[in-house]
Amino acid sequence: MVMKLLSRAEEIILVTIIKLGDQAYGVKIRNQIHKDTGDLWSFATIYRPLDKMARNQLVEKIKGEPTAERGGKSKFYYTVSPAGKEALLALQMAHSRIWDGLTNAALK
Repeated sequence: MVMKLLSRAEEIILVTIIKLGDQAYGVKIRNQIHKDTGDLWSFATIYRPLDKMARNQLVEKIKGEPTAERGGKSKFYYTVSPAGKEALLALQMAHSRIWDGLTNAALK
């Protein structure tokens, strides 16, 4: 069976969640993506793929405790599921095959 490859946005979000560990929630994900890429993503650009990946069981969404600083609202934290990690590994292998044999000189 052929696995559908992740989109670039999904890849970046999943890797970011893994990097952030137990601190992976919307604002932190956005800030880390900005730090890593130099691009400031809108929250919609992050939450649309997150919602899709949650439906496809690539991430798990965990409701945190309500906090006074958020007006009694809870943060939602994300972790990458085993299926999400498998999808990242499949994408990494595809990248390796695609780039195999291509030299830096070919890109100049």
